[in-house]
Amino acid sequence: MKIFSSRALLFVASMLLAGVLSLGGQISYAKSTSSSKHAVKASVSKKASSSKKAKRRSSVKRRAAVPISMARKQGLNKTADPLRLGSSVALVVDQNTHEVLFSKNEDAILPIASITKLMTGLIINDADLDLNEVIKITRADIDRVKRSSSRLRVGTKLTRGQALHLALMSSENRAAHALARTFPGGEKAFVRNMNAKATLLGMLDTSYVDPTGLSSKNQSSARDLAILVSVAHDRPLLRELSTSENYLLKSGRKRLQYRNSNSLVRNDSWDIGLQKTGYIREAGRCLVMQVSIDQRDLIMVFLDSNGKYTRLADAKRVRTWLEKLEAENKHAASKANDRS
Repeated sequence: MKIFSSRALLFVASMLLAGVLSLGGQISYAKSTSSSKHAVKASVSKKASSSKKAKRRSSVKRRAAVPISMARKQGLNKTADPLRLGSSVALVVDQNTHEVLFSKNEDAILPIASITKLMTGLIINDADLDLNEVIKITRADIDRVKRSSSRLRVGTKLTRGQALHLALMSSENRAAHALARTFPGGEKAFVRNMNAKATLLGMLDTSYVDPTGLSSKNQSSARDLAILVSVAHDRPLLRELSTSENYLLKSGRKRLQYRNSNSLVRNDSWDIGLQKTGYIREAGRCLVMQVSIDQRDLIMVFLDSNGKYTRLADAKRVRTWLEKLEAENKHAASKANDRS
């Protein structure tokens, strides 16, 4: 028979007492659980409701704070058109005959964002500068207007041809600015050349203040931009670079993979000869293209498209309409031949 010491007996008694107290606590807790759960649920529900209201207020504030484009301020987006396009401005022209196939607010003079870079490319191409000359990205090329980001860090070295490629294909702002900055006479001389070229081409609605399009003061009309697209399309280099699907920039140890800002160039069902996209909030989403549809060379211009993909959807809608129209014309011609 084991003999328990007084300390052992005290420990056992303490454990039993703890068990009793614990049981009492559990009973007490069980009684209060129901009411506590209700209180917690009510608190959580109240917080959730308050959070939802706060989010709604925040969402409304954000929507109200987003500035609208110049075209929408003028109410151009309310102009009705038979194709129900999402772009405030649209123009489709036969490149060879100059016949206007579709028009919507074609004379409106609006900010054109990075469509500007087509003129930048045209100036570089026609100046016959050495495309293999190495230029360097400096702090002067940093965007001080929109504070946009760039993968070309200060100090990056690339050739003039590479900078032109990135400016036309991926709308690289620092690349475009570096092209103007390293132009004979500098950026001011470059911009003067841009405006002189526009005047020479008969683009009387057009004015430029910078080579990137970041300034909303770079403005033009759809009619003028159709002229620019047609002229730029005559330059093989601009056709090649603007429709390139992707490009790997190797600069020192850097390897930067770029993609075309227009996904339609990666679609084999589209025959695009030249293109350029653009966006700043004052201009909305913009797109210009030279494209062949049913063996017909066309120029398409879309300005102030409502939404990231709307300009592409508008281009597809126009294409579908033109293909349907062509099929109807062929069918009518066939019927006329049968009757004769």
